[in-house]
Amino acid sequence: MKQTLLDLMRMSRICRMVLATCLGSFILVIFYFQSMFQPVMRRNPFAAEGCCRKGSRNALQELYNPTQAEFSAAAVLHQARRDQVADTCRAYSASSRKRRVLTPSDLKHLVVDEEHELIYCYVPKVACTNWKRVMMVLSGRGKYSDPMEIPSNEAHVPSNLKTLNQYSIPDINHRLKSYLKFLFVREPFERLVSAYRNKFTLRYNTSFHKRYGTKILRRYRKNATTEALQSGADVKFQEFAEYLVDPGTQREAPLNEHWQTVYSLCHPCHIHYDLVGKGWRLLALPNVRKIHSYHRPNGSHVFQQHQLSAARPALPTLQTGLSNVQLLYSQLPKTVVDTHMQLRTRSELVQQG
Repeated sequence: MKQTLLDLMRMSRICRMVLATCLGSFILVIFYFQSMFQPVMRRNPFAAEGCCRKGSRNALQELYNPTQAEFSAAAVLHQARRDQVADTCRAYSASSRKRRVLTPSDLKHLVVDEEHELIYCYVPKVACTNWKRVMMVLSGRGKYSDPMEIPSNEAHVPSNLKTLNQYSIPDINHRLKSYLKFLFVREPFERLVSAYRNKFTLRYNTSFHKRYGTKILRRYRKNATTEALQSGADVKFQEFAEYLVDPGTQREAPLNEHWQTVYSLCHPCHIHYDLVGKGWRLLALPNVRKIHSYHRPNGSHVFQQHQLSAARPALPTLQTGLSNVQLLYSQLPKTVVDTHMQLRTRSELVQQG
């Protein structure tokens, strides 16, 4: 009788453990599916919890919930852009079977400013030299005070800026969650024309002529001269365009960053960018020559508002010229144009909105 009671008690304990395990698993499944169906990219990171010391506001809070009325319209605009990116990413995710997880090597274009909790994804040919200069001033701890005094070649020295791929995975996840992340984009076809002109029509870019120009001429120019094949300095836009749409180009190596898509450089479907700016509109703004105050959580300023010296040259324009872009593309075969349209409009998701 005693043994029977012990057996019953043991069975009862096992049943309770099984029941508790099943209940816990059921709760986890519920939370999992809630997180799967919740629109993560639309979530306001400050709707339910704060991130800063009492009485202070950081850049993320000011972006999502501005305290100054003049920034309210900008907040609405950037929310609309975030929603457009999220909707487009979901649409392409639903139509594609490929699911990719980012690795640290994918994050080498994301520049980190620890002091002000900023992450900037730089895109070549979208004023990235000047934005890198600004990031050097922000993170330089007094080494630099004026971005326009920094030589352009120094802005591209890797050791002058810290990128996200240099952190451990836990530190990467923390910064992606809590820092303000931003990037600037440009009309994709205009950006390609700008890259072509800068890298293949200027004499001083001999490294690009040798590395890419000679390869392009060998493949796509019939009866190329020996001099052209050796120098690579006479690449036509049509030859450059054919090189980009050739499936063999991507098979042999990733595209150079100057003509790689924004989607591949900054991963907007994997990383929730808080701010997406359009580079070709920067110089149309009335206060583009001013650097405005940005309040840090402790109340001090990163930049005091000031007018850039009139003696300095104006910032280089981003506008290549729509008529020039149309002229160059009008000279391409229709098949090449159609392939460019398919590749660029499908991948440049952050251009929407």
